Amino acid sequence: MKAHPTTRPTTRPATLRRRRVLAAIGGTAVAMTMAPFGTTLAQPAITPGTPIRVLIGVPAGGTQDVLTRAIAQEVRDSLGPLVVDNRSGAAGRIAVEAVKTAAPDGRTVLLGTAGMMTMFPSAYKNLSYDPIKDFQPIVNAARFELALVVHKDVPANTLPEFIAWARKQPGGVSFASYGAGTPSHFLGEMLNRSAGLSMVHVPYRGSTPARQDVMGGTVPAYFDTVGGALQMLPSGRVKVLATSGDKRSPLMPNVPTFVEGGQNNVIATAWFAYYAPLKTPKPVVDQLRAEFMRAVNSREVRQQLLQNGMYPVGDGPEALLKTMREDTARWAGIMKAVNFQAND
Repeated sequence: MKAHPTTRPTTRPATLRRRRVLAAIGGTAVAMTMAPFGTTLAQPAITPGTPIRVLIGVPAGGTQDVLTRAIAQEVRDSLGPLVVDNRSGAAGRIAVEAVKTAAPDGRTVLLGTAGMMTMFPSAYKNLSYDPIKDFQPIVNAARFELALVVHKDVPANTLPEFIAWARKQPGGVSFASYGAGTPSHFLGEMLNRSAGLSMVHVPYRGSTPARQDVMGGTVPAYFDTVGGALQMLPSGRVKVLATSGDKRSPLMPNVPTFVEGGQNNVIATAWFAYYAPLKTPKPVVDQLRAEFMRAVNSREVRQQLLQNGMYPVGDGPEALLKTMREDTARWAGIMKAVNFQAND
């Protein structure tokens, strides 16, 4: 009688299953070993803790403070506190240079203005930073228009009346700006060129002292933001004669534009945008951008901006860089036309 060969039970599927499980466990162990101690998957790049400093190049009390404090309320739970750090002086360049050299960890950002980031490259021969090459754009948060504000004793209630009065003044008329090489300054230069005036520029270190002096009559005229003009009107010490948009500001619907006043080439808007130091890691910049954009688009922030003469924007880096390049070329042409060179 032949013996039948012993049939061995196959174990290959079970073995393969065990190997797959062990491989998965091993892969997880390797990943855990490679990950920094104490980190977890999908951990935010920035966690609430150390405050984030937002450097602003003008003294406290202006619209830039309003914007950043409004955003701070919206992001405090996700990013922690945003602290306004006013670094006035040198028309805002002190703040820009401080952020350029700050640690690229997301804890120091700049609130850049159209002046700092698009005018200064043409205004200053030896600018110590390149707005496009030295920073990471986060978000273009808000835009605004400007307005011609005059002291109440100026004998003019319209732009044409102001121009006629300014032409007759012996020695000319002075006008204030919130900084040399800023939109405030160049709106005055644009009006000089358009209307054939010879107004003398008086630069201030920010909007607050300029507002104080135009309300006090130290200077007869000042080119401020629409929001700043709105803040001064209740005092009864100033008049607003024109705004700089291509159409009337919804915040001042009764005030004509410069174009309506016969100055067809006097149109200017400006903006506030946030930037990080160049080497800030992409995940950090992306998180800041997402939170800032969420805040700008929130109902509460939008209301506060509109109440202070600003319009929410929320543009990302590509759109912001496009705006920067276009504005840089436009302002460079204006500076060349008036032969302007800022003094360092």
